[in-house]
Amino acid sequence: MSQIAINTSQNVNINFNISNIGERFLAFLIDGAIRLAYLFLIYYFLFDFFNLSRYLMGLDSWSQRAIQLVVAFPASVYPVVMESLMEGQTPGKRVMKIRVVKIDGYQASFGDYLIRWVFRIIDVTFLGIVGLISAIATKNNQRLGDIAAGTAVISLKNNINISHTILEKLQDDYIPTFPQVIALSDNDMRIIKDNFLKALKIDDRQVITKLSDKIKSILKLEIDPQQMTERQFIGVVIKDYNFYTGRES
Repeated sequence: MSQIAINTSQNVNINFNISNIGERFLAFLIDGAIRLAYLFLIYYFLFDFFNLSRYLMGLDSWSQRAIQLVVAFPASVYPVVMESLMEGQTPGKRVMKIRVVKIDGYQASFGDYLIRWVFRIIDVTFLGIVGLISAIATKNNQRLGDIAAGTAVISLKNNINISHTILEKLQDDYIPTFPQVIALSDNDMRIIKDNFLKALKIDDRQVITKLSDKIKSILKLEIDPQQMTERQFIGVVIKDYNFYTGRES
């Protein structure tokens, strides 16, 4: 499975597995089924159960078409709305464990999802052949909408253990040191732990120092080197975050 290296806002590269075309197609089918189910139910209740069609008979064709478009509008904007609400996922993507992310490392915005949605009109041209060719031809399996928005679809199906997550084993009598860690997010902690473990593995002291300085800057902390080394400091920060967020394993 091909990978993509995404440079985060902390100027750190993290490798992700690129979602394959099969996963994306299955997610597309699942979302398509949900949209079709919505259209079937809404048209059944409005036009059959509530007999809305009887009231439409007295309207001109343009008014009838306008009402039909309004009724079908939620199904049309389903992808962009779901990706915005579910942070890069739709129900279909969640089932397939894939997600839309920004290649530059920043959180994708509504504007990015909107661009992907607008270009979907081109991508689905000729039964989706345009989008398929683009995904096959590009390095990161990007359809035209992804290229325009600067996004890619990654797979979340990684075989991970506790060392690859923000989780950290804590003793029952653990006493935290830095309550300021609650200012960090899950994503911040994931980046910190991932790069800390990589630096420890190759004994990259420069990365450890930069990571320690960055954490101190964000949390506005001053640590006496004689009381705690940089490695000890980062390790305590990770454990404290798990303690305060209740993420004990």
